[in-house]
Amino acid sequence: MTIAIDFDGTIVDHKYPEIGAELPFAVQTLRMLIAEHHKLILWSVREGELLDEAVQWCRERGIEFYAINRDYPEETWTNNDHFSRKLKVDLFIDDRNLGGLPDWGTIYRMIHERKGWDHIINEAITGRKDYGTRRHHHRPWWKRFLNIR
Repeated sequence: MTIAIDFDGTIVDHKYPEIGAELPFAVQTLRMLIAEHHKLILWSVREGELLDEAVQWCRERGIEFYAINRDYPEETWTNNDHFSRKLKVDLFIDDRNLGGLPDWGTIYRMIHERKGWDHIINEAITGRKDYGTRRHHHRPWWKRFLNIR
């Protein structure tokens, strides 16, 4: 899976232009995703020296990104006439997500187990890990909550 990850507010506390403290388990989770052969792209508003500092901060902690603010490492304005900051990835991890940023343990579970929010929420509500399997066809929690068939 190709995953774009924001830096400020996602990997570290949002202290831009400074680098904030690491969010709990962010570095460990990113290292595990790399070990599982996911392509991680740093996707940040940072540019120039500020971007270099963020990349170095990650490298010092064992995080090497597949690409930085681009779809692949060699992509430039000159070799891709469709170059865009809009990345073509499978997933974005950003503190500006609708609903906010889940904790890094939940993020890892969602990616590793290929589960969506509906699975995670239903498991939390029902206490069952088998939500969404063929044996159990339940209405989504929000339909039960709103009493919709």
